[in-house]
Amino acid sequence: MSLGSAAPRRILVTGGAGYVGSVLSRALLACGYHVRVLDSLLYGGEALLGLYAEDRFEFVYGDVRSAAVVGSALDGMEAVVHLAALVGDPVCSLEPALAREVNLDASLQLLELSRRHGVRRFLFASTCSNYGRMADSSSYLTEDSGLRPVSLYAQTKVGFEQALLASGHAGPVAGVLRFATVFGLSPRMRFDLTVNEFALELATRRRLTIYGEQFWRPYIHVRDAAEAIRLALEAPEAAIRGQAFNVGDTSQNYQKGALAELVRAQVGDGCRIERVHKTEDPRDYRVRFDKIADALGFRITRTVEDGVREVLGALSQGVIRDVEHPRYSNEKALRAQAAAAPRPQAPEIAAVP
Repeated sequence: MSLGSAAPRRILVTGGAGYVGSVLSRALLACGYHVRVLDSLLYGGEALLGLYAEDRFEFVYGDVRSAAVVGSALDGMEAVVHLAALVGDPVCSLEPALAREVNLDASLQLLELSRRHGVRRFLFASTCSNYGRMADSSSYLTEDSGLRPVSLYAQTKVGFEQALLASGHAGPVAGVLRFATVFGLSPRMRFDLTVNEFALELATRRRLTIYGEQFWRPYIHVRDAAEAIRLALEAPEAAIRGQAFNVGDTSQNYQKGALAELVRAQVGDGCRIERVHKTEDPRDYRVRFDKIADALGFRITRTVEDGVREVLGALSQGVIRDVEHPRYSNEKALRAQAAAAPRPQAPEIAAVP
């Protein structure tokens, strides 16, 4: 495809070696963008190996908390896709101080430095977890629904969302993308995400325990998540500035029990699902996604069934073998690193007025 003359062409992707970022970087390169990835490689850099042959790819190794590193990475960039974060409730609970530094403080610094460097567009990867638990289980949540973060992870996301959307016209055209829970194969594979986890458990262990089968979540394939970001980069400024978008498809809301049965149907007979009754869950949300479809023309191309099929295929064909390795879980990887060596001194976050 050819990029429109108004679309920013030089993109900084923070967290570009991650689960979504490694897919996004490939998608943007395929569409003709110049992509610079900034990543501390907390979970390794193997996901970037296939990109070094691309003339329009650059990599900056560094911590998003470092003003010097971020300033260097921003030179010459026209847009920022901000994915870098400690992702997930378990990881943020494990390292709460680090979660606040990375997810909130460093994000605020990045936004200000982006303004100073003349960045034209700033897209923030947020989460539908910000909705917490819906008051009425028969209804759907929209972008106008109140945010009720119940975890530190969601609190940090909401905190930066509010600052970003309040920036108005003082800086880059800024927008928020609240992603449904992501699934599917990625160069930086994760099995601590619900769909991927259910597929792994039933395929390899033939059993699965689910807690609170009645609770709702929406889901989106990682490739569709990347496509939503591309559309937001190319959309008219007026469609993005100061806007938040739920990213997903209304048809892909599932209760956990129904999701488990969907996976079992593809795995086949001989699987056991144990259901543990749970009346309280910090997250229970069913979401509508009309706004991004109407404003950006976004449509999903892969359903949960498609994602389960591809994960099961990769497992059954031996593409992924060492499924117990900590690299496939953010929490396990962080624990393994902490046990192996002390954490290095954190860079100082600059006081950016």
